[in-house]
Amino acid sequence: MHIHILGICGTFMGGIAVIAKQAGHRVTGCDANVYPPMSTQLAEAGIGLVEGFGEDQLKLGPDLWVVGNVVSRGNPLVEAILDAGEPCISGPQWLAENVLAGKWVLAVAGTHGKTSTSAMLAWILEESGRQPGFLIGGVPGNFGISARLADGAFFVIEADEYDTAFFDKRSKFVHYRPKTVVLNNLEFDHADIFPDLASIELQFHHFVRTIPRSGLIVANGREQALNRVLERGCWTPVERFGVEGGWRGLGKGPEHFSVDFMGEGQGEVRWELLGEHNRLNAIAAIAAARHAGIAPSQAIAALGNFRNVRRRLEVRGTAGGVTVYDDFAHHPTAIATTIAGLRSKVDRSRIVAVIEPRSITMKLGVMKEQLPASLAGADRVYCYTQGLGWDARSTLASLGAKVSCESDLEALVTAVSAEARPGDHVLVMSNGGFGGIHGRILERLALRMT
Repeated sequence: MHIHILGICGTFMGGIAVIAKQAGHRVTGCDANVYPPMSTQLAEAGIGLVEGFGEDQLKLGPDLWVVGNVVSRGNPLVEAILDAGEPCISGPQWLAENVLAGKWVLAVAGTHGKTSTSAMLAWILEESGRQPGFLIGGVPGNFGISARLADGAFFVIEADEYDTAFFDKRSKFVHYRPKTVVLNNLEFDHADIFPDLASIELQFHHFVRTIPRSGLIVANGREQALNRVLERGCWTPVERFGVEGGWRGLGKGPEHFSVDFMGEGQGEVRWELLGEHNRLNAIAAIAAARHAGIAPSQAIAALGNFRNVRRRLEVRGTAGGVTVYDDFAHHPTAIATTIAGLRSKVDRSRIVAVIEPRSITMKLGVMKEQLPASLAGADRVYCYTQGLGWDARSTLASLGAKVSCESDLEALVTAVSAEARPGDHVLVMSNGGFGGIHGRILERLALRMT
């Protein structure tokens, strides 16, 4: 079957493309914005890509159009497909019907940590010989790909609450029908489709309603929003993590902690990841894997050689004694935890935070008042203001002289490169390609040495 995917360069739809290709389908797709790592993954998979959404793509004559939520009514190709009466389906529905049916689905949901926790869980299953399929919103270091079709009984999926398609406004995760679920956390996000936190909690409750009584919900016990979701009605056993009486990670070292469940020690994780958020991700993955039949000791051993997802405090290079990192953080909570994680590693060395508020929620300014506090742990802050609908200088003024705002990318590269000195850690945070700023800063720093 020939499948043509609209919005193919998003992490989710790109993952579907890879899985469909592995299933033996001919796969092509189109998108407007292309940047690594997804563009690289599609090229390596031999998947044809068309730039833009021109209606002339009807001439490709696919058997099925798979539609991502990035496209909406008014899109020329969408309108042409509808006018022609062509068969089309959303990405989540295609995945549910063609891949997830009959599998033991392990789904990871929440505002933060979905990608890292999904990657940990997939790796635990892999190391335990379960050969899982997976679809993750990033590229795990242990696998080198974001999605895989496999013969094993298990499938790990990053379960997103964003809407499904222009013709299906339900959250994606209601399609997946999982048996094991991780609920990491829940905050307000996606301001373009949700008016408030209560509306997101409602979608999470719809998700909870799809989980069988033979399943398991692994929920962050520290999150009041998740507690409210479960209080609406829950028909599935729940194990909580991060609190007494549940799963906990104990210990002061960022790279070493013990795992405890209901007061009983399960073993010690020794790895290279940083931050309390990753410790919580790990114990959630261990608990979910236990439901799938993997002993905590096996899961703990697997995490010892876990390699994190790309763009999660990923070192992009060092030049002139300055280390440059790439991180996906684009929400105030994620920004704060990322800075805290790096601080635990670098101690008193300077952290130069470079942020692009690129998500729709951030561009709308819905969480702008939370930004100063989230950036407070950095020694110097640069904010890229191109495309913002609010005044970043005014919003970040409370940070004083340590903050600078730039609307021109080249000027930003110049300023950061001039600021950085040996021993500094430049932390770049964006959920997009950020104009290749990481490489440009490294090149400029290298030139200073010649």
